[in-house]
Amino acid sequence: MSREIRITPSILNADFSRLQEEISKIASVSDLLHLDVMDNVFVPNFTFDFDSASKIIKESILEVDAHLMVADVDQIAPTYAEAGCASVTIHAEATKDISATLRAIRKIGARSGLALKPTTQIEDYVDFIDDVDMFLIMTVEPGFGGQKFMVDMMSKVSRTRAIIGSRPIWLQVDGGISTETIEIAADAGADTFVAGSAVFNASDPSAMVASLRELASKS
Repeated sequence: MSREIRITPSILNADFSRLQEEISKIASVSDLLHLDVMDNVFVPNFTFDFDSASKIIKESILEVDAHLMVADVDQIAPTYAEAGCASVTIHAEATKDISATLRAIRKIGARSGLALKPTTQIEDYVDFIDDVDMFLIMTVEPGFGGQKFMVDMMSKVSRTRAIIGSRPIWLQVDGGISTETIEIAADAGADTFVAGSAVFNASDPSAMVASLRELASKS
């Protein structure tokens, strides 16, 4: 059975000084805009505070898929849903009450996502599947863009696909996604792909998104 493919470019590698122009380059060919929020606590990097992120969410011509790599995410996640994100993803490792936080995101009207670091096993979080609209399997250590794709994470992607079964849950991968790796991830079972440097470092970001979609669709 064929799966719907979604490409969600990450602005982590975009030119922030002309962000709306950067977003406009990929808006017509992308499904969502991936917003990496890092606090220099949960991960060793800082990207946006809530005010800066809210401005991007409000002004983006693409709906936003927020990936929260932050501490105190139980309190922070609902505010991103309230700010207008279409999807809000929390990290299992940072969340004190996973079920309550996922349900809070959904109650406000956003899709709920649960992200797992490379060393975190999907089997430990199967009990939360009824509260999840998307699983995010990290294919790099979260914190920085431009890292090398971890092919050994594909077994986790495949196991997650088997756990999802026929449920309408998206399976996203994030980290090192490019024309060289997207087919590998799609073959493992992913259907939603975060691509940052591959898209915004390309001479034609729009064409790159189209190429990534075509490659993933071959799976």
